[in-house]
Amino acid sequence: MKSQYIKEIFKSFVNEDKQKFLEYANAIISDEKKLNHQLFANELKDIIENTDKVNVVHDPDYNKYYKRNIPIPRDNEKGFPLLELKEYELNWDDLIVNEDISYHLHSIEKGFWNKEILKTYGIKPKQKILFFGVPGTGKTLTAKILSNVLGFPLVYVRFDAIVSSYLGETATNLKKIFEFIEKGQWVVLLDEFDVVGKQRDDQYEHGEIKRVVNNFMQLLDNFDGESLIIAATNHEQLLDPGLWRRFDDIIHFELPDEKEREKLFRFYFKPIKKGKLDNTRLAAMSTGLSAADISQVVSESIRQMIIENKTDISIELITSVIDMFLKRKKLEPNKI
Repeated sequence: MKSQYIKEIFKSFVNEDKQKFLEYANAIISDEKKLNHQLFANELKDIIENTDKVNVVHDPDYNKYYKRNIPIPRDNEKGFPLLELKEYELNWDDLIVNEDISYHLHSIEKGFWNKEILKTYGIKPKQKILFFGVPGTGKTLTAKILSNVLGFPLVYVRFDAIVSSYLGETATNLKKIFEFIEKGQWVVLLDEFDVVGKQRDDQYEHGEIKRVVNNFMQLLDNFDGESLIIAATNHEQLLDPGLWRRFDDIIHFELPDEKEREKLFRFYFKPIKKGKLDNTRLAAMSTGLSAADISQVVSESIRQMIIENKTDISIELITSVIDMFLKRKKLEPNKI
C-alpha cells in the first residue's frame, strides 16, 4: 500500500498538485502511526505543517477517509442524530480474549491492509461481522480497538433514535445510516442490534418490525461501501435466522477462562502499588466473572483501599470484593 502512496506523491509533484501531495503524505503518516512509528510519524507531520501555507486540512486520520462536511443523519420525528462519531486511543494490548477470537480479529484487520491484493483475486475484506455473547466480554471494546488500528473513525449507531413510533420511519432511519456510511471509511458499531434484527416469526412482534427486519437484510445485502460493519448483541437467540448468513464472520465472545482471568487481574492491577497478590488465586476464585466485572472488582478494591486509608491492597480485601460481585451476579436475571 505504501508503495502506491509513494508513486502518487511523485505524480503529484510532477503535476504540481499540492492538494494531492498532502493527501498521500498524510496517508503515509497515518500508516506509520498504525505501525507505532510515532517518532517518525511526528517528524513527517512537522515537515508537512511547516511547509508553505496551503488551504487544506492537515489531518492524517481523517483527510483520507471522509469529508468533514457530510451531515449527520437525523430522525425526522424528533430531530435526534441517528449516530455518533467517536475516536479512541486503544490497541490490541487492551483486549484479553482467547486465541481463537484473537485470530479472527487480527484476520479482519489484515484483510483491510491487504484489500488491494484481495481485489486482484476478486475478493473483498470481511466487512460485515456479528459479535455475540454475554455482556462485559469485550464486544464494544473490540470495535473501538478496530477503529483505532484501522484508522477509521467509529460510527456508533443510536438505536434509541432509530426506532420510531411513526409507521415506516424506522426503515427510513436505517436507510439514512447506510447512505451515510457508504460515503467514507468507518468502523460502524450497531450495538444491541437485535432491536431491529428480531425473528420475523415472533408472535409478539407486529408487522412493522417484520418489515424493518426485511429492510435491514436488504441494506446489508446491497451495502457496497468500504467500511467495517459490526453488529453486536447480547441476545443472539432473538435474531432472525436469515440474518446470520449475511455476515462474513461471526464471533462468539465468551466469559474468560481461568488463564484469561489471571491476565485480566494482572493487566488491571498493573498501574497501582500492591502487596504480594496471587493472581492465580484470584483467577481461581472469580469463575463466572466477565472482563468488565474484573475491571470493576479492581476499581472497587482500589476504592476500598483508599477509604480505609491503606497503603496497598491485600489479598483479603480483593477476595471480599470478588465475593460481593459473585453474589451480585447470582441476583441478575437469567439471559432471555
